[in-house]
Amino acid sequence: MGFWGYLVVGRSEQPLAELPALAALRDRLTLHEQRPGGWQVWRHPGEPDIGDMGALARAMGSPVLSGFVMAGECVAVEGAAPRGGSWYACLGQEPMARHLAVSGLLLEELFLPARDAARRAVEWAVEAGATVDPGGLLDVLHVPRPESGAEELFSRLLDGLGIPAFPAARDRRTGTG
Repeated sequence: MGFWGYLVVGRSEQPLAELPALAALRDRLTLHEQRPGGWQVWRHPGEPDIGDMGALARAMGSPVLSGFVMAGECVAVEGAAPRGGSWYACLGQEPMARHLAVSGLLLEELFLPARDAARRAVEWAVEAGATVDPGGLLDVLHVPRPESGAEELFSRLLDGLGIPAFPAARDRRTGTG
């Protein structure tokens, strides 16, 4: 069984784990990856209440993103921006539908359709000052089942949002370089 837990993404000069808004999670947050421009990806195992992402975005003065990775198969994504509000998307629709079915829920009840999620993601990226790839975002949001794991799909989402990995990290992920 794959990873269960949160990935939290934000841009800050200080470690995200030191932010007051994430104080309740501090003891289990670990740095997962740093990306150019001060972007950081932190990882938290399990299912904590990470709180109000909109409040975190406003406190940081910058857009933030979280991804709840379920068994390494799919990701429930929430993006929030200080001015643009929140949006929700699903990465890995088939496994997510299976997980939700246990509770009697449908994807459409919780997540935006891929095209709407891509539009909101573009707005999020623009507020973050990033150069976004709308086509790449839509491609990632349409993947029915991640072939190389949900965390890899989340990394591709970050790339599409204009938050690319450092070249060495991207080469390790893709097996090039």
